[in-house]
Amino acid sequence: MRVVVQRSREASVTVAGEVVGRIDHGLVLLVGITHEDTEKDVEFIADKIANLRIFEDSEEKMNHSVLDTGGQILSVSQFTLYGDCRKGRRPNFMAAARPEKAEPLYDLLNAKLREKGLIVETGRFGAMMDVRLVNDGPVTLIVET
Repeated sequence: MRVVVQRSREASVTVAGEVVGRIDHGLVLLVGITHEDTEKDVEFIADKIANLRIFEDSEEKMNHSVLDTGGQILSVSQFTLYGDCRKGRRPNFMAAARPEKAEPLYDLLNAKLREKGLIVETGRFGAMMDVRLVNDGPVTLIVET
């Protein structure tokens, strides 16, 4: 599992002109799932993201998590995170899990984050989406299993 984590002042995702998810302060997650991913990977990623200390304290040190700050999550499925560009000019997406495997794990990740007390907004799995965000910092990290 590979997740691009972006600290955000505000973010939204639109599908066919309709805003389907919107957050204020928090994290935008671009979530990629591969064939070998399991529920154990989801548990690890959910815990890591919820507790990742990437928000500043009063001394401007990254000491607070999204849980500590009362931030929200905007989670967007992103199979292209497993695009392999090493050969040729067209990415190979063979490492990305098929939708029938990826979607349940993506849904489980969002549920696990909600269980931790986070507000989680999402895009629409498999849809063409426009994602807008104001990247705070900018802070962008990659979390993987």
